[in-house]
Amino acid sequence: MVVADRNLSSIESDIEQTRARLASTIDQLAYRTSPKTIAKREVNSIKGFFVDANGPRTDNIIKVAGGVVGFVVVFSLIRKIAK
Repeated sequence: MVVADRNLSSIESDIEQTRARLASTIDQLAYRTSPKTIAKREVNSIKGFFVDANGPRTDNIIKVAGGVVGFVVVFSLIRKIAK
């Protein structure tokens, strides 16, 4: 390994820059993985499924409502048959 002619101040400067980049990366990772940030991201994702820039997305709302109604009907039938 070839060592270039470097003085102490340039080495210290490189170490400080590396330390600053590492600290920034750790801060970003901590922010991205915090439960509050993850929850906010998921809520925004779900909102995006039902609402866009033009207003409510009725097609997706109808699909989900139909699925819920279907589930309730099937669950009710199963309970009625099991009695």
